[in-house]
Amino acid sequence: MAEPVSKMKDMIAYQDGSIVSKEIIKKTSGTVTIFAFDQDQGLSEHTAPFDALVHILDGEAEITISGEPHRLKVDEMIIMPGGKPHALNAVKRFKMMLVMVRS
Repeated sequence: MAEPVSKMKDMIAYQDGSIVSKEIIKKTSGTVTIFAFDQDQGLSEHTAPFDALVHILDGEAEITISGEPHRLKVDEMIIMPGGKPHALNAVKRFKMMLVMVRS
């Protein structure tokens, strides 16, 4: 039986030159996914229909929302509003938890 308590940042590993993701919870009402971004990796600007919360677990990221950049470090979080364009870039390699709320 799996341990009931986990350190989220230890549940995913970095891969050189890549972005790795692991879905932790998948429900019709939303998802929880963890990501590991190697340095200089990112997601280009896109829009999602739902609000999303990003919590930085390790490293440092730049998250741009509606053209405004935000630098986030370990234990910081930001909400990306649904319908607003956003992009992510690894200033340093980083891990994050993404909580997508659909209802």
